This record gives sequence, structure tokens and C-alpha cells, in this order.
Amino acid sequence: MVSFADVSVTDATAHRMLAAYFAERAATFPAAQGAYRTTFPDPGQFVAPNGVFLLAYDEDGEAGCGGIRELRVPLADAEEGSPAVRYEIKHLWVAPEHRGRGLGRAILAELEHRARGFGATEIVLDTNASLEAAGGLYRSHGYENIQPYNDNPNATDWFRKVL
Repeated sequence: MVSFADVSVTDATAHRMLAAYFAERAATFPAAQGAYRTTFPDPGQFVAPNGVFLLAYDEDGEAGCGGIRELRVPLADAEEGSPAVRYEIKHLWVAPEHRGRGLGRAILAELEHRARGFGATEIVLDTNASLEAAGGLYRSHGYENIQPYNDNPNATDWFRKVL
């Protein structure tokens, strides 16, 4: 059973998990793409109703994390009618010792659920092609490749899902 706790990104456990995530990415980042650039999230962007940051727990304890934050859709990018309410998934990570148990799927589903609750009509994310399992997870949950929506130097792939 997976449970979730809403926390500030400055919470000690959240900070420890994010630091572990960034360290893992730095150690495994493709050398051909340069150095991984660590950016801790802005705490103000992960506060309801503009976002949330979650810690995930399983029967063995702290298992992973992830967050969503609202992104303003530029009017030029809005379709006719009302513009999309876009949220972005950030820092979805499962600790190595907890992988293979479906926790990534559970965190992703909970983040999507939270985004819908905030009124999101679409959700986007960026990732790196070297994270093959992550790309497979997103595709299997209905995410489609899109053109870049940001200039994240760590990203090679951008995804979108209509909610």
C-alpha cells in the first residue's frame, strides 16, 4: 500500500530525497550532454492550489517523491476558446531500493489526480532520454511527445497529456 504526505519542498525529508535524486542524476547523466544542472524547486510554486509536493511511502518507509506546479499558458499558445490550465510534473523519483514495485505509477497517478483537483486540463513534463524507464512510464500513461515548452538544459524529451 502506498500513502502520500503533502509537504513543503523545504521539509527535511523532501530535501533529503531531492538531494538523493539530484545526486543520482548527476552520477548517471550522459557525459555527451555535459554536466547535470541541479536546481532545487522554488517552495512557493508547490503550494495549493498552484501546486503540491508529495512524499510517497510504502510498507518499508520513505519510497519516493514528486510534485506538480501550475504553468501559465501563453495566450499565443492557447487554443480557441478558453486557454488550457497546465500543470507540470517535477522531480518524480523513486528510491532505488523501492523500484520495481509500481511506485512510479502510483506517484504519477496521484500527481495527475491532484492536478485534476486543481482544475488542470493538461499536464506536461520534461525528462531525459537516458531515463528509459521514465519515458516508458509516461508513454504507458498516455503522455505524448511534444515540442519543448521550456529551456531545461537537462531535458531531451517533453511530454503532454490532456486530462
